[in-house]
Amino acid sequence: MLVEEGFDVDRVSELLAQDGTVVWLDLERPGPQDLQTITEELGLHPLAVEDAMGEHQRPKVDRYDDHLFLASYVVQLDPVTGQLGTAEVAAFLTARALVTVRKGDGLRVEPLVARWDQAGQEVAAQGVGFLLHGLLDLLVDGYFDAVQVLDDEIEDLEDVLFDVQPRARELQRRSFEVRKSLVQLRRVVLPMREVVNTFMRRDVHLVTADLQPYYQDVYDHVLRASEWTEGLRDLVSTVLETNLTLQSNRLDESIGRLTAYAAILAVTTAITGFYGQNVPYPGFGKASGFVSSILLLVGSVAALYVLFKRKGFL
Repeated sequence: MLVEEGFDVDRVSELLAQDGTVVWLDLERPGPQDLQTITEELGLHPLAVEDAMGEHQRPKVDRYDDHLFLASYVVQLDPVTGQLGTAEVAAFLTARALVTVRKGDGLRVEPLVARWDQAGQEVAAQGVGFLLHGLLDLLVDGYFDAVQVLDDEIEDLEDVLFDVQPRARELQRRSFEVRKSLVQLRRVVLPMREVVNTFMRRDVHLVTADLQPYYQDVYDHVLRASEWTEGLRDLVSTVLETNLTLQSNRLDESIGRLTAYAAILAVTTAITGFYGQNVPYPGFGKASGFVSSILLLVGSVAALYVLFKRKGFL
């Protein structure tokens, strides 16, 4: 049951003094003074506070005497450019308090609150573990959405790859963008397996027996997102390798055609060279000689063209 919202940071310890109260405090782009206040209220470790203020943390879980620190990322993929955007989300977890620190606008609070509101009363009564599950579930669903968009993008790349009109430059550019996004996504998704697994450990005393199936579901989703990401990376590499193979095949075909046409031109050159001699030959200086040379030239060209066509050279 929601008791109070919109309270000041310096009232956290007062609220926690009430029996059975669970507090969620959300800080968006907090300054040093904001974190100093919550540090005094909850007794947070200085190293955890330093990591919350720092940038480019690796997804992880740090354990301290009376609280946990979570570093994670929310992802957003631009469907137009194919570029992956990430925003850091840190969290402090005590026995009865969850403090989220958003360093950007990537994580929207409304969907998170909606997930908590949709849960049953029995699950919601699990306290901080329930709140953390909603946060992790929202982050992992974002990974799935990003992977799905990248999967669709790779399918479009396959259509471009086998297009009748080669578009090698476009294919290379889009493949590079997708591969870059997949590398960034992999750096976010892979460590989350260990993060979720850490919370599920019994010595952490965060996930109750009732919450265990929910966390197991999140863990399975993380594994699927991780495997999907790895599979797409291999698929992008295959697309690039196939593109190089197709380019090589097209080059071989072009060289074969040019060679065949050069052979045809060589025969015509030989014929015209023969009839251009300055010595008498049958038909020399007569119209019949000109006609016979033309017929021989056209006939040899037609015969060679038909031969090369049947052999697949043209």
